[in-house]
Amino acid sequence: MSSKTAEKKAVARKDMTRAQWTWKEMKRNWVAYAMVAPFMLIFTCFTVLPVLLSMILSFTDFNLLQTPNIVWLDNYIRLFLDDDIFLIAAKNTLIFAAIVGPVSYLMALLIAWFINELSPKIRAVVTLIFYAPSIAGNVYLVWGTLFSADSYGWANAWLVKLGILSEPIAWFENADYVMPLCIIVALWTSLGTSFLSNIAGLQGIDKAQYEAGAVDGIRNRWQELWYITLPNMKSQLMFAAVMSITQSFGFGAVVTALCGFPSVDYAAHTIMHHLEDYGGQRFETGYSSAIAVVLFVVMIGSNALVKKLLSKVGT
Repeated sequence: MSSKTAEKKAVARKDMTRAQWTWKEMKRNWVAYAMVAPFMLIFTCFTVLPVLLSMILSFTDFNLLQTPNIVWLDNYIRLFLDDDIFLIAAKNTLIFAAIVGPVSYLMALLIAWFINELSPKIRAVVTLIFYAPSIAGNVYLVWGTLFSADSYGWANAWLVKLGILSEPIAWFENADYVMPLCIIVALWTSLGTSFLSNIAGLQGIDKAQYEAGAVDGIRNRWQELWYITLPNMKSQLMFAAVMSITQSFGFGAVVTALCGFPSVDYAAHTIMHHLEDYGGQRFETGYSSAIAVVLFVVMIGSNALVKKLLSKVGT
């Protein structure tokens, strides 16, 4: 594009309002918008509208049968001031998210960085080994067998055989062991989509940048990682962060599969379990919507914080 053409377009844009210029650009790029439209329609119907509806219902007393009755902030007041189980669930969720979120995020990055150094054939096999637990349907069966409450459980059998235990421990029925074991299982299954996106990001970095970095004074692999690798992977890092945060705050299947619902003494009861309890069993839709809104706000805040931290990478 010549400088005169660019100047003419800039002058024409100044003569139009923002809405007029946007509409003109949409008509000029109508093919691109037509291709994006199906996704945007599905996203709006099944993500945006349910979130907005949940926010509205959180101010009502609604049981799916009767007309919603507006109660304004009563659900939120009840949630924070009169629901002791929610406070336990919130504490457990924050503990789980604070451990599993950052650790799984770093694991996905560092393991992907390690695998990227392998030869293509070995890389494919090792990637499958690390990724398999996140897609295996019977993954909880392994841990359920390993920590079975009777003497046939592998952990109990070996600990009794070695003389460390005098009798078997009911691991998932003991409040002292429930949360640590669930965190371990969650970490073991956490290398999912974010892990694959990191590998793809590493594969897409131009090798010439590392050669240029060596000329400019980069001396070791850690400096390569900070000044070249991570800045080139900001989009993958952000995607992996969102996935890790969503997974860490939305965990619940791990506890339900291993410990039942609810877990013993609510030792691993989370906000997702509380939401399932009131929304799926008690049918208090207004109250469960308030729980969902609180979880949504916490996740959005966490994503904003991570985005701010990632903006400093490589600076």
